[in-house]
Amino acid sequence: MSSLPTIPFARSSLLEVPEAYRELRVAEGIAKVRTPAGDEVWLVSGYEDARTLFNDGRLGRSHPEPEKAARLSGSALLGGPTGDIATEKAEHDRMRKLFMPSFSARRMKRLSEHVGSLVDERLDHMAKLTPPLDLHAELSFPLPVLVICRLLGVPYEDRDYFSGVSHRMGDMLDRAKGEAAREELSVYMAGLIERKRVEPAEDVLSDLANELDDDGTISDLAGTLLFAGHETTVNRIDFGVLLLLANPEQLALLKADPGLAPAAVEEILRLASPSLHGLVRYAHEDIEIGDRVIRKGEAVVITPGVANRDERIYPDPDVFDLRRPPADPHLSFGYGPRFCVGASLARVELEAVFGRLFQRFPGLRLAVPEEELQRSEGRIADGFAKLPVTW
Repeated sequence: MSSLPTIPFARSSLLEVPEAYRELRVAEGIAKVRTPAGDEVWLVSGYEDARTLFNDGRLGRSHPEPEKAARLSGSALLGGPTGDIATEKAEHDRMRKLFMPSFSARRMKRLSEHVGSLVDERLDHMAKLTPPLDLHAELSFPLPVLVICRLLGVPYEDRDYFSGVSHRMGDMLDRAKGEAAREELSVYMAGLIERKRVEPAEDVLSDLANELDDDGTISDLAGTLLFAGHETTVNRIDFGVLLLLANPEQLALLKADPGLAPAAVEEILRLASPSLHGLVRYAHEDIEIGDRVIRKGEAVVITPGVANRDERIYPDPDVFDLRRPPADPHLSFGYGPRFCVGASLARVELEAVFGRLFQRFPGLRLAVPEEELQRSEGRIADGFAKLPVTW
């Protein structure tokens, strides 16, 4: 076995991206590395390379010989190949066409008013409690769950059930456990979609209720949307609070002008890297990029959180700066044909939170040192089990 570096590189703080990524990119550009699963892959950590390959139709989630594909991890969601190489593009295009209307500007605008009210309700609830309290339990977790339930049409009273299934889906170590959870969530969503055929409402599952789905693809994707629609935003709220607290001069700007919330959110999205796991793609043909040739069947791992700190695009890339001059947009939602359909939803939620939280609690601060925060382990995305705060 060759002595390739193994990703992800270790980090002492979840707010950091290890310098080893930058060193490897400077030295080699697109570099061969080894994954935790023991396989060789191409690591893409530069901004322009990442954007180019996100946009390259010769890369896909599927593999011509799945049983021979390099794996990134044991994750059932992001660890290896999915789909069929013959139908992947057509199925992807079909699904985007189905889901995009659900995230239209009109629906997001109407939802934004509702999200603002939900944030106010959560903050009112917090104000009645005696600090210290767990911000993760009182705001970061319940808010995205409330929002995604409203948008999809999922009963909020089922939140403990589906969050438990989601937690198992996100397991990075036990592939069988993750795949079983994914199937369980798909079956749950299929049942909800069936109910929407009888009792439709203005929500995403009702939009999908009249679509033919002989193979369970729609319910599987709806389950993935439920998972992604709350898991990723939960982490971004926690990380955003920590980034602002770690940069008091920037927090002071936001307190003085809550209209800076959109700028704060973009810096949070750029800098917060809950996952260094990366996104695995497979070459369906030989691909030349720079002085590299990615051979058909080889795996490429794109790391948006690392590319977002490329100093060639962002001067002082590790600095949190609400006044950062406009540059190319960050890659936290991907790029090109695979740009995340839920990007506008995430922005609506995060802007509602960060436009209000420190206005309501200007003295909010951590109740324990950052290094003592309890991390969640063995997950696709690193995060915090609790976020104790006081004011």
